[in-house]
Amino acid sequence: MTTDAHAEHQGCDDDEPHAGGHHHRRGLMVLLPAAHHHHHEDSGYPRIVFVGNPNVGKSTLFNALLGANATVMNAPGTTVLIEAGHLHHDGRMWDVVDTPGTASLDALSPDEQVAGEAAMGRAGNPLPDVIVDVFDATSPSKSLYLLSQLLDLGRPVVVAVTMLDLAERDHAAVDLDRLAEVLPHLSFVRVDGRTGEGADALKEAVAATLDRSHEADSPAQVAPSRPYVSSITVPGPTDDQEAVSRWVRNSADERFLWVAAIIARLGESDDVAQERMTLSDRLDRVLLHPVAGIAVFLAVMYAVFEATTTLAGPLIDWFDVTLRGWLTSGIDAVFSAVAGSGSLDGWFHSLLVDGLLDGSITVLTFIPPMGIMFIILSLLEDSGYLARAAFVMDRAMRLIGLDGRAFLPLVVGFGCNLPALASTRTLPDSRQRLMTGLLIPFTSCSARLSVYIVLAYAFFDRYAGLAIFLMYVASMAIILAVGLVLRRTQFSDLRTQPFAMGLPPYQMPKVLQLLRSVLLRLWAFIRGASSIIITMIVIMWFLSAIPLTAGAAGTNSFGHVDEVEHSLYGAVAAGVAPVFEPAGFNDWHASAALITGFVAKEVVVGSMSQSYAIQDANQTEAQEGTGTLGQAVHRSFERSSHGHPQAAAAAFMIFILAYTPCLATVAEMKRQYGTRTATKSVLMGLAVAYVLAVVIFQIGRLLV
Repeated sequence: MTTDAHAEHQGCDDDEPHAGGHHHRRGLMVLLPAAHHHHHEDSGYPRIVFVGNPNVGKSTLFNALLGANATVMNAPGTTVLIEAGHLHHDGRMWDVVDTPGTASLDALSPDEQVAGEAAMGRAGNPLPDVIVDVFDATSPSKSLYLLSQLLDLGRPVVVAVTMLDLAERDHAAVDLDRLAEVLPHLSFVRVDGRTGEGADALKEAVAATLDRSHEADSPAQVAPSRPYVSSITVPGPTDDQEAVSRWVRNSADERFLWVAAIIARLGESDDVAQERMTLSDRLDRVLLHPVAGIAVFLAVMYAVFEATTTLAGPLIDWFDVTLRGWLTSGIDAVFSAVAGSGSLDGWFHSLLVDGLLDGSITVLTFIPPMGIMFIILSLLEDSGYLARAAFVMDRAMRLIGLDGRAFLPLVVGFGCNLPALASTRTLPDSRQRLMTGLLIPFTSCSARLSVYIVLAYAFFDRYAGLAIFLMYVASMAIILAVGLVLRRTQFSDLRTQPFAMGLPPYQMPKVLQLLRSVLLRLWAFIRGASSIIITMIVIMWFLSAIPLTAGAAGTNSFGHVDEVEHSLYGAVAAGVAPVFEPAGFNDWHASAALITGFVAKEVVVGSMSQSYAIQDANQTEAQEGTGTLGQAVHRSFERSSHGHPQAAAAAFMIFILAYTPCLATVAEMKRQYGTRTATKSVLMGLAVAYVLAVVIFQIGRLLV
């Protein structure tokens, strides 16, 4: 077995609908997110398109070239995310586009189809002036097969050869000089996106190719000749995907013969390749084993879960306590110096501290888990393990129409839904990204645990541990049920096809490139999510700052509401409460907690304490459940459920589990998938939560 091998499972690889406007392609209805839809306009600059197999370091190389100048956008007419940007070189400007990894121009998924369309100038894409083929030196057969198709297109091609260090480490016969001898009409450049090596040489090669193209009558005159399959007509930009598929399939035999001939000239036969045992092969004997591989994968997932919860905890506390304290003290000092100590009780001070500052700190508290998750994902992906993990868990995930690559985001979701959504970017198929993103909010994140503990100890006493455990069982059951429903409704038209994945060689990630990538991703999150989070928190401050009554002592005024019940926020909560009569918690305290929980589940318990005017400081959740807060909640649920408080508590807990996890998660979903998909996710979560809460209460009150 060599690194050219494919790990394969037979099963269905489901497509999903996309949110937004409608687009029909190959019988599939694709929905486009309004927030992410970009109409392509030809800028007039030379267009450079990067194409390559999956896991060859193409995107890493692209980011090394463009860095912060790259932007994420949708490919024309799809929701497939691609990176694009302007590249300055020697006084010139180029449009550079990175496409999803593909093994062939005969697409098996929308992502692969986007890559082919960009390379061929189809479906709203201008013809590329230069195609940069990212060639994996450790898998020459696979890379040559795609290269043969790119050469057939008649466009200028520059070959960026990656992973030469790994090929040399494994004593592979393929090297750069030999490639240049065997294919003398192509420009080969040694590159390494992790270190930036070869970036300048690649830009020079592209510039030289563009110069030759400008001097010639047409770019086709600069393109390498087609010494093979010349009798087969290459489809043009106006031909449909079926024509492309027929062209690739009809010429497959000739291509394979050409690839075999090239491999033979490189001095390596298939028999020798099969006999050579590499480091990747030895590790794969363990990591792809049906028993040992799953055990290793579960251990890795446990480490990921612990890292995103335990390691991030102290950093979150630093932002939430220490930094908040410093900034609050600074604001207090400024107000005291400018307007005297009395200004600290004013509404403007409250707006800054409890509105804008609180919103900003909320955004910052998500940086530690997001940063840790991005680091872990980069390590797993760059090392080559992520592809193995997907293969190991593939069979289990096909129960809900996904493949093994979707398992990691779902596991991460039990720590925090926000980095889990971010981790869906590692999924190469846009359809899987969307379906996995819709399922992640149903994973029970650690923030919900505090609510479970308080209610479990308040209502279930010695069975509190069992009640909490059952919430996680319920989370997994909901994910499975919703996944099956989505697969049979919105995703019912998905095709069944095998899951084939090339296994990249193992390698050591480069620290500087990894940190740079993490910082860029964090900045993208902060830029995209901060505005909606801060805006919503300020709106909630306004609702709680507007008094509706004078209060018992007549002291209520704007920004000074003694009790939440007397504010507009309390009135909204009281107005919403009757909706939950069938679920057993028709109580404004519960409704207020749920509204607050929409911002962050971490503050649900604090909201309940505030609404009951309970000041039990420095107590654990278990102590709160058995103490004054638990007793107050028990009395409220006793009244609202008409004598069935345990059933009402179970219904409330399941509602906390199933409805929208937090505002930051909604903001991240909007950033990744668009407004329509984020709205759909929120409404679906509310519907599932409400139905389950009503069913559990109605059944529970008959049993308890």
